[in-house]
Amino acid sequence: MNLRFRPFLAILLLALAGTACSQNDAAVQATIRKALSERLPNLPKIDEITRSPVEGLWEVRYGGTEIIYSDAKGDFVFANGSLVDTKTRTDLTQARIEKLLAIDWAQMPLKDAIAIKQGTGARKMAVFVDPNCGYCKRFERDLTTVKDVTIYTFLLPILGADSMAKSRDILCAKDPAVAWRAWMLDGVLPAKAVNCDTSAIERTLEFGTKQRVNGTPAVFFTDGTRRPGAISADSVERLLTAAAAKK
Repeated sequence: MNLRFRPFLAILLLALAGTACSQNDAAVQATIRKALSERLPNLPKIDEITRSPVEGLWEVRYGGTEIIYSDAKGDFVFANGSLVDTKTRTDLTQARIEKLLAIDWAQMPLKDAIAIKQGTGARKMAVFVDPNCGYCKRFERDLTTVKDVTIYTFLLPILGADSMAKSRDILCAKDPAVAWRAWMLDGVLPAKAVNCDTSAIERTLEFGTKQRVNGTPAVFFTDGTRRPGAISADSVERLLTAAAAKK
């Protein structure tokens, strides 16, 4: 080959490669744009799709400066720290976290809980609560509307010395379930505890630390599912039904 033509040939090959790369990029961008617009209808209009520094991951920009990341087919996106399956709109990161946080119901120390039976009590759930927790009080009121469930209430006094004192008084009452509801729903405190075994509270605190129960209320279902916070009565019903279906 004539050496004089080699530089020209190299430039031509680079140009052709660049054109092919550009055409390929355009095809991928169109695929991602189409997939995301169809599967995530609430996603704002996409401003730009470009290659990210990570091979196979594409940057999707919208709203000026909002950014998520997608694979080349738009099947999965990484958004707000979570990997989302766009076909099912499933937050795969959250699902993985929930699996890691799930608990074997058989390991739940039910003997240390206050059992509150509503209706037949056939369905089961557990709640970890602090008597001074405002969200717990709201949640307790919602729980009274749930039918045919046994609620295992674990006293987890994490909000200070007064929470511990109230927990002791409630647990040591003649009927702890009645005392618990009287305080949480009506603000009526039981009598002060005297010479009462409160080791169940210590065991609950130890169990909560082991299971990373860092706030109250924390809700557990028989299929291992846990939910933090004061979820709605409708959500409780849905999760009870889902747990029963897995038996």
